[in-house]
Amino acid sequence: MSRGRITPPDADEYAPFYAGYVALVREHDSLGLLKRQVPVLRSICTGMRDAEALARYAPGKWSIKEVVGHLSDTERVLAYRLFRISRGDATPLSGFDENAYVEAAGFDQRPVRGLLAEFESVRAGTLRLIESIPPEAWTRHGAANGVPVSARALLFILAGHVEHHFGVLRARYGLAIPHIEAPPA
Repeated sequence: MSRGRITPPDADEYAPFYAGYVALVREHDSLGLLKRQVPVLRSICTGMRDAEALARYAPGKWSIKEVVGHLSDTERVLAYRLFRISRGDATPLSGFDENAYVEAAGFDQRPVRGLLAEFESVRAGTLRLIESIPPEAWTRHGAANGVPVSARALLFILAGHVEHHFGVLRARYGLAIPHIEAPPA
């Protein structure tokens, strides 16, 4: 992004629920991180058999396929919020129940390669959206799920959400996922 790095949001620009996501990526170039997450997810899914992708770390927890599908669902919701808020639309946006979305989606019946392809397509759209946002729009605010949120906070939440789930896949499912590199000194 030739316009420069987007500065991290202040704590009053997002709901406390998202603080962990923002903290995971606060010191990183969020756009660069969004671009690097695609090949990381590809490395996880490529070569994984569909039967392996049905693994759950505990009863009642999502399968790997469901995690990958959830990443696409959430990306769509967060990118839509970013689109609306960055365009100056102050209409309050609703929340969503990620568990209900996963249950309704039937991700376990789909091939893991298809779920990966879907995420890659959704992320490509998100990146095009981000590149279209003018610098002055990053500080615009709106409301989602009854809580104020800024456009730039949504950028960091997008990247942090995927990093959070990479951490879950690493810690709970035992997948070899690289940690994000330390930012340059």
